[in-house]
Amino acid sequence: MPEQARIAGPSEPPLIEQTVGDLLRAAVYRAPGKLALVEGSPDRANRRRWTYAQLLSDSEAVARALLSRFQPGDHLAIWAPNIPEYQLLQYGAALAGMVIVTVNPAFRPAELRYALEHADVVACFAVRAYRDREMLSVARELSAELPRLDLVQDMEEWDEFIASGDPTVALPHVEPGSPAQILYTSGTTGLPKGALLSHRAMTNNVSHDADIISAGVRDTAVWLATLPMFHLAGCVVAALGSLHLTAALVTVRNFDADLAIRLIEEERVTLTNIVPTLMWAIIRHPEFSTRDVSSFHSVMLGGAPIPPELVRQVKARSIVPIVGYGLTEAAMTTTTREEDSVDDQVGTCGLPLPHIEVAIADPETGELKGPGEVGEILTRGFHTLIGYYKNPDATAAALDPEGWLHTGDLGRLDERGYLSMAGRAKDMIIRGGENVYPREIEDQLVQLPGIADAAVIGLPDDYYGEVVTAFVRLAPGAEFDVRESQALLRQSLTGYKIPSRWFVVDEFPLTPSGKIQKFALKDNWEHGIYWEASA
Repeated sequence: MPEQARIAGPSEPPLIEQTVGDLLRAAVYRAPGKLALVEGSPDRANRRRWTYAQLLSDSEAVARALLSRFQPGDHLAIWAPNIPEYQLLQYGAALAGMVIVTVNPAFRPAELRYALEHADVVACFAVRAYRDREMLSVARELSAELPRLDLVQDMEEWDEFIASGDPTVALPHVEPGSPAQILYTSGTTGLPKGALLSHRAMTNNVSHDADIISAGVRDTAVWLATLPMFHLAGCVVAALGSLHLTAALVTVRNFDADLAIRLIEEERVTLTNIVPTLMWAIIRHPEFSTRDVSSFHSVMLGGAPIPPELVRQVKARSIVPIVGYGLTEAAMTTTTREEDSVDDQVGTCGLPLPHIEVAIADPETGELKGPGEVGEILTRGFHTLIGYYKNPDATAAALDPEGWLHTGDLGRLDERGYLSMAGRAKDMIIRGGENVYPREIEDQLVQLPGIADAAVIGLPDDYYGEVVTAFVRLAPGAEFDVRESQALLRQSLTGYKIPSRWFVVDEFPLTPSGKIQKFALKDNWEHGIYWEASA
């Protein structure tokens, strides 16, 4: 048994010096006529489809349209749901040597403004509306305040945009180590941080992921993209993973369990990566047992705490569960395999992927723990972020001089090297696959009428994994109304950040320095000490 909890993944297959554009070109070389992209709309007869040759041709046209106005290295934002143009823009930007900034389509104007300004975005590609919310007009209004934002492009005027390119323009050489994407993730300060990812990190990581999830069905792989493309799980794992497999990527504008099941049957979907909430919705849907879903081979579960019962239910339906651990800053780091035991599939996050190291360290001293001991999860390898964009302090705090990424998550490694989660050192809440950061919500709560102090934590939930929960201390004589507070928060926060459970406390458990002890808050809740306010 090793003295320290530290393990390295296999040294094979070798790492490849490859860009996203190279990944696409390689797929075209292997199978130009194979189906590459499907618009997973409800109307089967009118679903748009691209072969790999068509996908490359259209992506090159996007690259040339971009180069007619911008330079390699410029930053482009996509503010849209999962539509085929999202993929064309992602691949086109990669071929043009430009950096994609993914933006959550649920963002409020203030959240969008921060991302566009902080990331030095020169162009924002937006749909006109999404879920009855105006988007294009909002982006255009913001452009007047952001001098670097040169273009706000209507994604529904796609043909006109493509026509602006010169078909004779040569595409630039792009280095594998150059930046490819900026994905925003918040920190304990409440201000979002832009994780800068390289082509090399993304393409190598997805090749290892995809090989594991597609074992046994690679030649017939069809990947259903259930997760939004502004998440790494969508724009990297699903989109680039399908290129590695030369698989068809089936995208859906909005997740709907009934449509997902229809697409599994009609498009002969073999695999997906998904969060627990959505997987529950699929397997519990009455249509799942009546439709022909025999092609559905495997699912990669992640993005939230994985209920062991969900893994059992997936296996009971003859679907292979692949449970993984990853984060925006390092993509997928460990996974289980099809051949793993039921206990390992249910109770662990598996072994490190090739060329990736994982260690468990004391969060305070940095000293490595022993097997079975809980500590902070560290990881090192090709897969980690370049750094946080325009945030050297956060980069230095996350990446130490030896190259270890300090994840802030807690876990343990057993004597075989299997990783198990033990919680999060950070306060981050994962609600149905969405990352929620308490500080941002707490800052808004204390501005509401009658609230003197507030703390936000995640409480366990069978459906979402965790739900956002607010504990509030009222000012003397103040009255409190949950519905009113939720309505006020919606003016500044995206819907999934709004607390769904509320507790009123007389006083908070505090440290000697006066900080709220959130672990004690949760312990008190478990003992039924606090009064829950109903909506």
